[in-house]
Amino acid sequence: MLLIDTCYHLQLSKPQPPSSAKQRIIKKIMMRTLRTSATLFLVVVIASQIESLVHATDEESFTSIVISQSGVNFIKDLLITKEIASIIPLKLPKIEKTVKIPFVGNVRMVLCNITIYRIDVPSSYVKPGDSGVVIVASGTTCNLSMNWYYEYSTWLVPVEISDRGRASVQVEGMEVGLTLGLENQKGTLKLSLMDCGCHVNDISIKLDGGASWLYQGMIDAFEEQIGSAVENAITKKLEEGILRLDSFMQSLPKEIPVDDHASLNVTFVDRPFVSSSSIGFDINGLFTARNKVPSPNHSHKNLQPSMPCTDQSKMLGISLDEAVFNSASALYYDAEFMHWTVDKVPDQSLLNTAGWKYIIPQLYRKYPNDDMMLNITFSSPPVIRVLEHKIDATVYLDLIIDVLQEDAAIPVACIALVFRGSGSVKISGINLAGSVKLNDFTMSLKWSNIGNLRLYLIQPVMWTVIQTVFLPYVNSHLGQGFPLPIIHGFTLENAEIISSSKTITVCSNMAYGESLNLNQLLVRLQ
Repeated sequence: MLLIDTCYHLQLSKPQPPSSAKQRIIKKIMMRTLRTSATLFLVVVIASQIESLVHATDEESFTSIVISQSGVNFIKDLLITKEIASIIPLKLPKIEKTVKIPFVGNVRMVLCNITIYRIDVPSSYVKPGDSGVVIVASGTTCNLSMNWYYEYSTWLVPVEISDRGRASVQVEGMEVGLTLGLENQKGTLKLSLMDCGCHVNDISIKLDGGASWLYQGMIDAFEEQIGSAVENAITKKLEEGILRLDSFMQSLPKEIPVDDHASLNVTFVDRPFVSSSSIGFDINGLFTARNKVPSPNHSHKNLQPSMPCTDQSKMLGISLDEAVFNSASALYYDAEFMHWTVDKVPDQSLLNTAGWKYIIPQLYRKYPNDDMMLNITFSSPPVIRVLEHKIDATVYLDLIIDVLQEDAAIPVACIALVFRGSGSVKISGINLAGSVKLNDFTMSLKWSNIGNLRLYLIQPVMWTVIQTVFLPYVNSHLGQGFPLPIIHGFTLENAEIISSSKTITVCSNMAYGESLNLNQLLVRLQ
């Protein structure tokens, strides 16, 4: 802007007529300024084009996951339990020291087989923030066992004196803290340790055996070194634990199988959202063909992680855009799975031309007393709309009436149906399942080899077929549902479902499934 304003000033100001030399200087300045301005403009244009290309190639997000403060606390407690179980027993290196004791002389003292065999964490908290997720455990205590040995020689006694025994150590008031960073790394969640520390406040040592006059000397000599060894060992193990946890998260699949044909794309999109009370993640969330790179044809959508649950105490909120359901619809339609043949119905007389004698007389006259078969095909993918407090579904069907003669199927007519229904969803385990019911439908004749059909006479029959054949078939598949993006081993408790404009949100507490106990999780993380 400064360069352009300068150029503008040079063109419009009216100074005294300069000499020819001055004119040439001014002309050079103007040309240089114009070239610089043009270059800057070109750079801005190119940068904007690059930025638009980057945004155009960004993967889309249609599902968001928000873990509330209570959910973060639940995971924190589980991880602390896991970490304690994984590091105990913890061996510490041998400690050796020589101290000078009055009237005794130099005493060589050694501690070995130092083992932390118990850790108690009475209080801890986790706090998400802009700089990362902070976890602090305060008032932590740990118990150690060890062997001790000392030797010394004195002018009072011409021989070397030594003794050995066991000792127990109580470490109290230990503070442990770490800060974790979260980032999206090529579609997976990267966990990094930004800061880690451990501080020991107080140590008490109880010796078994040995001379009592050396107890205080042992305490003074080793208290600081024992504390430092505990701090270093705990810090190192925490760092190793975070590396294991990061490796586990890196190994999480980018797709969750739904069946033999479809998977859920659970690739992470954008960076995690961390606030003072929650952690949010965006994932793609669309259905994709198994083992194929997804290429959804949906309008761009990025859900802003938030906690829309009415009960703020819920640990977890999973929001799914209606595009998730429509992607499933499109996938199964493209894979040509939305077609089936009906040769049995509750009222079997409907599958014989005699049953249509008064509904389609010309059919009965041309094919008297012949068995029939109905071929039902989706003419286009069903359209799902998520509205406030309800879900609407519009289904487009082609129903072909076949007459069976000598094992040959003769198509006689095709009726186009537009089915409009309302759906509901529910939680089944960790699956989001659903069902649909018929509200109304319209029908039109696409073609006929038996002349014109009186559709108003056929409509009651079609209603019966839809209610007794089509809906039970569809609902049997919808009832199986598809898995929500939850790490294996966790289950949902007291889940509620909220339907709002274009979004379905599952709000739930989490539990650790009995089918996968803590030891199995430790094996996964090691």
